[in-house]
Amino acid sequence: MYKRIVVPTDGSEITAKAVRTAVDLARLCGAELLAIAVKEPFPYSAISEMQPVPPQEFYDAQERVAHGHAKAVAEAAKAVGVSCQAHTVEALHPWEAIVEHAKEKQADLIVMASHGRRGVSALLLGSETQKVLTHATLPVLVVR
Repeated sequence: MYKRIVVPTDGSEITAKAVRTAVDLARLCGAELLAIAVKEPFPYSAISEMQPVPPQEFYDAQERVAHGHAKAVAEAAKAVGVSCQAHTVEALHPWEAIVEHAKEKQADLIVMASHGRRGVSALLLGSETQKVLTHATLPVLVVR
């Protein structure tokens, strides 16, 4: 059925539910899991002296955190015998990175979490999941 499943992670508890679902589904289908953690770009300011953290320190911290999240997915997959590649990417908009990663890796499913916001809250905050649903050309399984 599915051969390559992308699962985005940010290390949150809601994302952990999606990861468990993706790992279980990959095990049942004999699919490979592709974990992705998105790093935010350095917030450059017009006044360089006002940077709270030097750029390299920021990049290193972002990579450390993102790598830890992706590695946790790989370890969960390995524990049940599922093959998993862990990736980190930098992007201003996580949804774009997720959709692009799925295309590049020729995935046939994206499994991701949703916080379940509704109404004005969802409208104002936006939703990376909603944007992936809108822009992805492959199936997306949303876990709540």
